[in-house]
Amino acid sequence: MDIKKVLYISQEITPYLPSSEFADFGRDLPQSFAENGIEVRTFMPRYGAINERRNQLHEVIRLSGLNIVIDDTDHPLIIKVATLLPSRMQVYFIDNDDYFERHATELETITGAHENDERSIFFNRGVLETAKKLRWIPAVIHCCGWMCALAPLYLKTAYADDPAFNTAKVVFSLYDNPMPGDLTDKLYDKLCSDDIPAEAIAAIKDKAVTGADLNRIAIDHADAIAISDPNVDPEVIEYARRSGKPLLEYPGREKYFEAYHEFYKSL
Repeated sequence: MDIKKVLYISQEITPYLPSSEFADFGRDLPQSFAENGIEVRTFMPRYGAINERRNQLHEVIRLSGLNIVIDDTDHPLIIKVATLLPSRMQVYFIDNDDYFERHATELETITGAHENDERSIFFNRGVLETAKKLRWIPAVIHCCGWMCALAPLYLKTAYADDPAFNTAKVVFSLYDNPMPGDLTDKLYDKLCSDDIPAEAIAAIKDKAVTGADLNRIAIDHADAIAISDPNVDPEVIEYARRSGKPLLEYPGREKYFEAYHEFYKSL
């Protein structure tokens, strides 16, 4: 498979959030591809904890303005962008006043955990709608973190016939990054109203949705799985192995580009 364009959907990216195994991966992997001549687009949530002035975020008017309907309520989509040096890689931020507070001291996924179901839906749909507007067709879409776990589901169901995505291979990265609390038992109904087939999410009907549930949904709908953290729950890894899908074992931190580039090419 020829890899010329890669779309990254990441939950956290350094330096916009504090350095961690997770956030550093969100920066280092796409940056390594950009530095090796691969076209990259990267998306993350615009958490209130991100200092917009310090990080030089600015709104992209031509990409903003779409309303995303969740549970019969319109939520305006705001797109902001910053440039990550030294690679000059652009990072797009999905923003909305309903789900991302102004000047928050913690991530809203922790302080407003009761909204994480809608926040995740809004983020993932916002990424896909914005990617369509960019008229940029990726060969690989790599989703990183529980906040991005619904992206493979949307890509293989509601967006399955969209020419912007229907040729892309979807990779989901597994992490030891627990979701703060469970998602509401209304997630099933909200996804069904979003043109997600009931049979694709039957396992979460009428139940609080755990991080393990989200991992299973992502594994079920991704084309391939990557173990991107050495401390992933063994039960999650075993579920990924039983899926029979291509699986990248944890490659370490030294040769990001080589390991993931070969993995992408093998799909």
